[in-house]
Amino acid sequence: MNQILCNFRDLIKTVRALRGQNGCPWDMKQTTESLEQYLHEEFTEIIEAIHNQDLENLCEELGDFLYLILMISEINRQNGSFSLENVIQTINKKLIRRHPHVFEDIELKDELSLTKQWQQIKQAEKLNKKID
Repeated sequence: MNQILCNFRDLIKTVRALRGQNGCPWDMKQTTESLEQYLHEEFTEIIEAIHNQDLENLCEELGDFLYLILMISEINRQNGSFSLENVIQTINKKLIRRHPHVFEDIELKDELSLTKQWQQIKQAEKLNKKID
C-alpha cells in the first residue's frame, strides 16, 4: 500500500508541476470545459480496450483517464472550487453510504434485495439534495 501512495503522490506532484508557474503551456491553459472532449475520447478508448481484451492498452487508457481526473481536480483546486481531497472524500462516503450491507450490520437475501436497497438509497440522496 505504501508504494501505491508514493506513486499516487508522485503523480499528483507531476500534475501540479504541469499546471505550475514553469509548467507546460498546454496543461496550464486547460479548463474543466476544455478537457471535456478528452474525457469522451479516453472513455471511448477504455471501452475499446475492454472489448478487445487488450489489458496493456486498458492499463494505459485508465492512466490517461486518471490524469484527466487529477487535472480537473487541480484546476478546481486552483480556482478554489474543490480539491482532489474533496473528490476522494465524497466518493468514499458515497460508496460506504450505498453499501450498508458491507459496512453496517445489514443482511440481504439476494441480488433483487440489493438492487431495491440501492434504488432506495439513491432516491433518499436525491430527496436530501432537494431539501438542502
